[in-house]
Amino acid sequence: MADGPSGVSDAFQVFLHEAPEHAGAWMEAVQRLGAASALDDKTAALAYLAVLAATRLTSGVPFHASQARALGASRDEVISAVLVGLPAVGNAVTQALPAALAAFDAPR
Repeated sequence: MADGPSGVSDAFQVFLHEAPEHAGAWMEAVQRLGAASALDDKTAALAYLAVLAATRLTSGVPFHASQARALGASRDEVISAVLVGLPAVGNAVTQALPAALAAFDAPR
């Protein structure tokens, strides 16, 4: 699915619009989980990119690559985060690389 101007996938935008109570509960859980993490924001964003790439959930990659950039991650750090799963899951992670770099390189 194409991404909207915010980098959020169309599917997630529909979720937010059509199921606002569920979306609110989901976002609250996400925020609480983030607050419980011992990772700093940039490291957490890069780790999340690695998980998205390893699980082939590429629809979230543009948003999270842009978020990592906003938190101070370099282009090389984003590439490394996407590719960190190579030894564990193989080259499937490379499928996320184009979306991550396109989002990272997009004008702010």
